Amino acid sequence: MEFTEVEPDSGCGCPGCGARRLARLHAARPADGGHRSARGARRAAVLVAAVGSVLGGTTGAIAAVPRAATADAPAPGSPQGEVAGPYGDGAPGARALTTSTTTRAEIMARAQGWVDQKVPYSMGRFWSDGYRQDCSGFISMAWGLGSSQTTWTLPNYADRISKDDLQPGDALIYNNSADPQGGSHAVLFGGWTDSSHTRYTAYEQTSPTTVKRSTPYAYWSHSGSYLPYRYRGVTTPPAADPDAFPGAGYFGPGQRNAYVQRLGEMLVKAGAGAYYAEGPDQSWGEADQRATQAFQQAQGWAGAEADGLPGKDTWDLLVRGKGRSIPPTAPRPVPPPPVPAAPAFPGPAFFAPGQVNDWVKLLGEQLVRKGYGRFYTIGPDREWGEADRRNVEAFQLARGWSGAEADGYPGPDTWRLLFS
Repeated sequence: MEFTEVEPDSGCGCPGCGARRLARLHAARPADGGHRSARGARRAAVLVAAVGSVLGGTTGAIAAVPRAATADAPAPGSPQGEVAGPYGDGAPGARALTTSTTTRAEIMARAQGWVDQKVPYSMGRFWSDGYRQDCSGFISMAWGLGSSQTTWTLPNYADRISKDDLQPGDALIYNNSADPQGGSHAVLFGGWTDSSHTRYTAYEQTSPTTVKRSTPYAYWSHSGSYLPYRYRGVTTPPAADPDAFPGAGYFGPGQRNAYVQRLGEMLVKAGAGAYYAEGPDQSWGEADQRATQAFQQAQGWAGAEADGLPGKDTWDLLVRGKGRSIPPTAPRPVPPPPVPAAPAFPGPAFFAPGQVNDWVKLLGEQLVRKGYGRFYTIGPDREWGEADRRNVEAFQLARGWSGAEADGYPGPDTWRLLFS
């Protein structure tokens, strides 16, 4: 009789495969990804025996096998190696505490490279670029450190920041003192996917290969223990023309950046000070839109040319200090009406072609309050129309959604966020 050894499936959650994977991990040499514990061989023997008991139907062994991660809450499954130089050759030496400069775009491009190549996870192997193929090696590669660090040493290259300061290229790091190698983890922050900052795009080195996925903040497990960090070597490349219009995408509901603050400061100089109760600051708000609209109207513009969102002409006039200032006799801003308490979502059937009801009107009025009413020429009213769909779509797209999630028809999540 001939037997063939079969590699346990990394995605299988059965007790047999789970125990078999653990047995292989503890029996492997450290260079091949195994544990360094001197008790590894004895633990492997015990685990192999457990596999035999599981396959033989012993219920006691089944209870001892760790449960596999579920699709809703995947575990990192990413033990990490030790600090190492390129390709694992020698110690990193003086390189350990030096920081070379890089841009956020370069960080994200390097991370995307591993995603595209589907770099296999390993705590003992090194990829063709010289970095160890585990979670901390991945962050070291993305930051361009020149050596493979650990979750415990990566903070030596970074500064602690707050959740609100997170930008693409920053990292979220969890260190587990009870299990430094096997229980710690780190992911690269790729940007928020919703305006409420409850989910973000994570670039992550985990079994079986590098992934890019939407992840709940801060992580699927141990969420409260992950800390945000920013690599000290991150630089912002100088713009060819610092006064050039950055693009319409930097302005509007949900946007937060330095260009919003600069716009507000220029508008104040142009006579819009009364529109700001405080600020201006980096967060786009109702005051920014009303002040921009007042400046546009002062130029004699109307309709789409005075929608309160800056375009190149608006920006150029403000940057050069030209154009007509907002006259002191211009109507003062009226505080927006209070937002009503969020009603329960009535169901998708109320929002479709041919529907006429109060829910449609309530939705439209809330879209206008949130700054997403530009497709209405009249209304909003009780009859569902293309303007309603396009305004809902604009709101969904601003959340970072796409495809079926941004089809212009409200669902429970759209409704909740819209009325929050």
